[in-house]
Amino acid sequence: MHPDLHADPTFLWLLPEQAVGDFAAALGGTRLLTAEERYRLERRLTPGARRRYLGARLLSRYALSARTGRAPDRWRFRSGEFGRPEPVPDEDGVRFNISHTEGLIACVVTRGRGCGVDVSPTPSTAELADQLRRVLAPAERAELAAVAPGARPALVSELWVLKEAYLKALGTGLSRGLGGFSFAPRAADRIAVRDPQQPAGAADRWWFDLLYPGPGHVVAVAAEDGRPGALRRTDLSDLSLADISSV
Repeated sequence: MHPDLHADPTFLWLLPEQAVGDFAAALGGTRLLTAEERYRLERRLTPGARRRYLGARLLSRYALSARTGRAPDRWRFRSGEFGRPEPVPDEDGVRFNISHTEGLIACVVTRGRGCGVDVSPTPSTAELADQLRRVLAPAERAELAAVAPGARPALVSELWVLKEAYLKALGTGLSRGLGGFSFAPRAADRIAVRDPQQPAGAADRWWFDLLYPGPGHVVAVAAEDGRPGALRRTDLSDLSLADISSV
């Protein structure tokens, strides 16, 4: 087992979309992908979609290798019941999740604990904010109604990524509706989820981090049995190509 796994923090890697080309070249490019992944890559309709798909697949391998010491070209994946990718074979209980949007790709890794990540542009447009608030829980809609109109698009973006990260950590994704659970208004010390589908006290096991890596993006990380200060963030734009290729 890789020695760092014993500490069991939550690790987050962030890859700017503009850095995907150099990152891919340093890591090995499309040769690391399976035949099915290369097929899916080729079917992406735009250069941006292909770049983000490639970046996400390579970033997941890089992050998993950084946590375990296993070579990036050895990773294979299976899809869970709702399509969530999981490593095959199971490597010391490592779990991961990826997310990408225009401009940014994110990957989170834990060991033996559920995890999820979501990244979104922020603030959302007023039109999108109006559409999304209709699928939120009643308590969240009330929270939105209570804030100044100019603050609502940013709050909608926060709620959206928190909900997505949580559902991805549970493994259900958007097969479950967004209105069936809610996030309490932000407290200074903790972001709390209220989920009636979870056993009593189970929702308290989840820890959420909300980050703004740049002026145009917001990232949410959900980690089961998390704790304050346990998130370890790496911005790959700060690493040299030599650092990346040495994983």
